[in-house]
Amino acid sequence: MRWPLPSVHALALTLAFAMGAPVVSHAACSRVIKVPVAATGKSVRVDGETVGGIYPELLRGLSDKEGCSFTFTAVPRARLEVLFESGRADLLIPASRTPRRDRHGSFVALIHNRPMLISLQPNRPAITSLQELLDQTTLKVALVRGFDYGAAYQELLTTLGQQGRLLLEVDALSVARLLKSGAADATIMATTILAGAVQDDERVRDVLDRLRIEALAELPWGDSGVYLSNTTLSTQDKAALQEALERAAKSGAVWKGFQRHYAPAILKGSIRPLDSNPP
Repeated sequence: MRWPLPSVHALALTLAFAMGAPVVSHAACSRVIKVPVAATGKSVRVDGETVGGIYPELLRGLSDKEGCSFTFTAVPRARLEVLFESGRADLLIPASRTPRRDRHGSFVALIHNRPMLISLQPNRPAITSLQELLDQTTLKVALVRGFDYGAAYQELLTTLGQQGRLLLEVDALSVARLLKSGAADATIMATTILAGAVQDDERVRDVLDRLRIEALAELPWGDSGVYLSNTTLSTQDKAALQEALERAAKSGAVWKGFQRHYAPAILKGSIRPLDSNPP
């Protein structure tokens, strides 16, 4: 009887075992993972059909390491949220953790983040809370449609809308233009998102050194990362992705990506690595 020749993979495993080397096996995804994305500073960059940035780079890195492949489609941020909630997207990335999103997916933290009040007004009195912002009734606030930083943020959005002080825009670049023109007085988002948007556009790049950044008591440090769909992903694919992303989180890959793209002054107060202890 002629026995079949062992495969190259089998020979490699046998050799590794004989030499005492550790053998690590990760489950690959069963299909290409669909990832709609929206322009989000340096985190996600969209240039026509080309998608790049910190998070797409992270996922592409998993293709070789983990055997999971991803396809990216650029959509407006508000559309991204709808696709995920309606079961037409496998991942929501990047995303801050919120109770609403927890109903639709499983969260994997990749970084600590904190939304900040950002303006170009150096001389006005300091604002340290959402109530103080509401009390400044002459200030118009521009926010990105589809951003969500939790219940307090959503309540602020509703109240500002009722007061006629809310401007909803499709992305951070549009917000930056309103701030520069004076049509809006302030915004709320992670500083890196706005800074990343203005760095890449010469029309608003000059505002980068003029940003006034203030923390708001009701918007504390939280986690930002990726949601895995409870609807579209099989149990096996979801487990494979969660394991792969958790390994990436432990490696500090996302924090290193932010350090490559942003100056320390922009990261301070808004982005921290997972192994830190936010106050």
